[in-house]
Amino acid sequence: MEGQNISSLDQDSTPRSVVKDFRVFVATWNVGGKSPDYALDLEDFLHVDGPADIYVLGFQEIVPLSAGNVLVLEDNEPAARWIALISHALNKATRPNPGSNHTTHDLKPKLFHKPSMKNLSRNIKADGGLLKACNCETITSSSASNKMRSGSVSFRSTIDDLLSVTPMPYCLVASKQMVGLFLSVWARKELVQHIGHLGISCVGRGIMGYLGNKGCISISFTLHRTSFCFVCSHLASGEKEGDEVRRNSDVAEILKNSHFPRNCKNPGRYSPERIIDHDRILWLGDLNYRMALSYEETRTLLENNDWDALLEKDQLNMEREAGRVFSGWSEGKIGFAPTYKYSHNSDSYAGETVKSKKKRRTPAWCDRILWRGNGIEQLLYIRGESRFSDHRPVCAVFAIETEMKNKCMRLRKGFSYATGSILECEDCMPKRHSFGFI
Repeated sequence: MEGQNISSLDQDSTPRSVVKDFRVFVATWNVGGKSPDYALDLEDFLHVDGPADIYVLGFQEIVPLSAGNVLVLEDNEPAARWIALISHALNKATRPNPGSNHTTHDLKPKLFHKPSMKNLSRNIKADGGLLKACNCETITSSSASNKMRSGSVSFRSTIDDLLSVTPMPYCLVASKQMVGLFLSVWARKELVQHIGHLGISCVGRGIMGYLGNKGCISISFTLHRTSFCFVCSHLASGEKEGDEVRRNSDVAEILKNSHFPRNCKNPGRYSPERIIDHDRILWLGDLNYRMALSYEETRTLLENNDWDALLEKDQLNMEREAGRVFSGWSEGKIGFAPTYKYSHNSDSYAGETVKSKKKRRTPAWCDRILWRGNGIEQLLYIRGESRFSDHRPVCAVFAIETEMKNKCMRLRKGFSYATGSILECEDCMPKRHSFGFI
């Protein structure tokens, strides 16, 4: 990115490091137990505000939360489908394969000939040897370049033709599924050699307090000299009075029980072991906080577009202001309608079509993105308008400061450096801002 600032001067006033802004796209979506097909196009959604350097995509309920999926066998075919769709959207090419009359658009249905999560991950993921290793300056440039060779590999079997069209600009850094939760992180190919200390932690908070139908997946790594942690969670459901306490408890237990291995070879370098220890933290997911209002009161305020009154009664806002959860965390201004619960394939909330009060749900902002740490500027916070599930997806774009080694440190004393500003973006928070994709 463009903005750079200098920091950490050595004895001869030469800066040992510079700070650079990287653009990070984050999205969360509860897909209601539905598996996607090739007709679902994510390209416009992922590039809603232009391309990013890192993409963080978290899903909830990628499989139905049935007893079989929770207790017996985890179905990873839906995860493979999401991986294929995301890779297609991020690495889309339009020029035809040499000797072929087809483009990637023609080959897209091949993604869904029973995709294998093992094959997909093996062939689109950045080299695991580099990502799991310490990326401190002791790694030589030659070894780093050798480990980058997997950055342009293509899918095997039925997917070979699709991604052999052109080298992939984005690599899968890490992905993890826990029952219905699924988190994947992607980065520009040229950034992968600067990513290290990769760690993944899962905490179950579902049935009996520890099974994976609820809980979180966290992915930790360093980019250059800055540590990042991405947390995708699905908290306790329910809109009865007091259910917010269970959600608060889920957050507390996730923060307490998420741990990452120390895999830094540099004994003098601090390696974060807990979520809260990281420099930059982004928390996304179906947090399930509801409205502290009746259905009738909420509907009246919605009809009057009284967003301020509604947000004052949003449970997450109320619990944060009272200091009971997410103390020290930030969230951008919400300028979009509640994301839950919608009737099937409809723009109407479920309460408008369901006659039974027992099945009726009060509209709420269940799907949220929060952050913690310095050097984080939110540029965009919106929702999509896909009717794929009973939740609307939510995304945010951030400019995040990252400390990196000053490659010019050994140049002659007095060498000057340009100091830029943080990435600028005009205000993207309209009263009602929706973004549609198929």
